Amino acid sequence: MRAIMGRGRVFVPFMAGAIVLAALSGCSFDFPGSTPPPRLYVLTPKSTFPKDVPNVDWQLLIEIPHSPAGINTQRIVLRDSPVELKYFDRSNWTDLAPKMVQSLMVESFENSGKILAVGRESIGLRADYVLKSELREFQAEYVSEMSQLGTGVDIDAAPPQIRVRMNVKLVKLPQRSIVASSTFESVMNANVNSMESIMGAFDEALGKTLKGVVSWALRKGEEAEANRGDKGRR
Repeated sequence: MRAIMGRGRVFVPFMAGAIVLAALSGCSFDFPGSTPPPRLYVLTPKSTFPKDVPNVDWQLLIEIPHSPAGINTQRIVLRDSPVELKYFDRSNWTDLAPKMVQSLMVESFENSGKILAVGRESIGLRADYVLKSELREFQAEYVSEMSQLGTGVDIDAAPPQIRVRMNVKLVKLPQRSIVASSTFESVMNANVNSMESIMGAFDEALGKTLKGVVSWALRKGEEAEANRGDKGRR
């Protein structure tokens, strides 16, 4: 390869081209001793619901779920002790867990095809109801015998169970009166002790919870509207 001489410098066309291509392509290089970036995971909204869920003509806002500080993070929680939270190594959600769950709730209500309009509270929609929630459990749980488990996945260990527990309150606007309140909990077992299987169990557990929340909220809201109509006719 022929180098080009100029003003006391040696310029190698091939190397310059490689550097430019790397910059344009956004490639990253792992240098010796560098820590690999975390793997990012996302869950899916619910898309199937019972046929008897009512169609409603009111609008709903979804608040970001409240949660303990240990859950309000992008890190994926594991528990192998009743008094301690740990996190999986180099494995994160794509957003803070409560914000991710809020987005999935909005999409699940939309996917039901049963509601006039639904959105995040931050968008300023003039709504008839707001759904307040608290994400109380959102973790992989290992049996008590695994108290020495590290934050990585031990493929020789028993698979965890995934627990999702959420309390929800349907609130009428503008009165801000609580129409109904309930708690939904789902527990699913991972098939094997791998992040792929654990994420599959998370998706099933959250999906079952979201299905329950959507069906419940639509029914309770419609019952409240019917009761208001009955009172108006008296």
